[in-house]
Amino acid sequence: MAHTGSATATRIVELELIRLRPASGGRSADTDGPVLVRVADGEGLCGWGELPAATGAQWEALTAGFAPALLRHTWRRPTEAGDAWADLPRDPAVANALDTACWDLWSRQRGTPLSHALGGERTALTAGVTLARQVTLESVVTEVNRQVGSGFRRIRLEVEPGWDADVVRAVQTSFPFLVLQVDCGGRYTESPADLDSLRAMDGLGLLAVEDPFAPGDLAAHARLASELRTPVALGRGLSSVEDLDDAIRAEAGGAVNVDPTRLGGLTSARRAVDRAVDAGWQVWCGSSATTGIGRAAVVALASLTGAALPVEMPGAGNRSRDLVVPPVRAHDGVVPIPLAESGLGHGVDRAAVADRTARSLVVDADGPREVRAAREARGRRR
Repeated sequence: MAHTGSATATRIVELELIRLRPASGGRSADTDGPVLVRVADGEGLCGWGELPAATGAQWEALTAGFAPALLRHTWRRPTEAGDAWADLPRDPAVANALDTACWDLWSRQRGTPLSHALGGERTALTAGVTLARQVTLESVVTEVNRQVGSGFRRIRLEVEPGWDADVVRAVQTSFPFLVLQVDCGGRYTESPADLDSLRAMDGLGLLAVEDPFAPGDLAAHARLASELRTPVALGRGLSSVEDLDDAIRAEAGGAVNVDPTRLGGLTSARRAVDRAVDAGWQVWCGSSATTGIGRAAVVALASLTGAALPVEMPGAGNRSRDLVVPPVRAHDGVVPIPLAESGLGHGVDRAAVADRTARSLVVDADGPREVRAAREARGRRR
């Protein structure tokens, strides 16, 4: 059923909260695996969101606070859904799961792709991939070769003091035309040795140097940004649009990794993209998501014109079973934006979800009730 007109009010009548076992294994319901959120409007439509690596405290906040608050709230646009939990203790990752689910539902109600609902215009994205720290320089080059062979056009290398400029040079020697950036993970300080390492990387033609210093240390980032020609990128220290505004005013960078999980949802992430572009900052959309549900939402966000840098995707060699059909993957370095289907554009594979479900709750007007993964749902997609 498609709804028309932005004035149509939506009230969520049921939420399904599904705690998954981590993809790496384990059967316990208490491990910090992802939580999937399904919201239903009572008219046969639903929307999905993801809370990555949810702690026990986040599960409790979701089940006892955020979910009941959303059930009591009526909204006309998903930008208003967050009013439901505005008075609760802030948790951007929990808010993101519900906010994304509401955006997915709203776009399905209107029969439009989520990318269009967000204002995106692109039909395909260039993909980037992150390489974790390797054991040797030779293994770095080997892994980069595998990713380049799969079509990835931008490689993001994880670096740290003592493992940085030499790594970049080794990759550039084998792949001189490859676009590279580095993720410092906040592991550097303003010590003379660390600053020398950062300066050494500045001369290597990188796309960006991400999070060199501790999250939130805008003064240190601003001092470095004023010195380097390479854009300093921020990500981990930004948990709200207001944080980004502070960073822009401090001139603490020139690029930003917009992650809806860190920022509290698609509503905030979309505003962050606009703020960054207005300030002349470069933007790419990364993700803490661990399932195709979260990654599909990031792809929709990355369709915004301002998010011009390559979107982060799982690399070649990632063989984990996705929870959506078709899987959210790059093909020859390109990520298609699904435009033939409404919402996320990917069907949730309920059989795959059931295989990984450790615990499931349904929350409605009667309160939460525990349910088991429905075996009869195997093979059924919704």
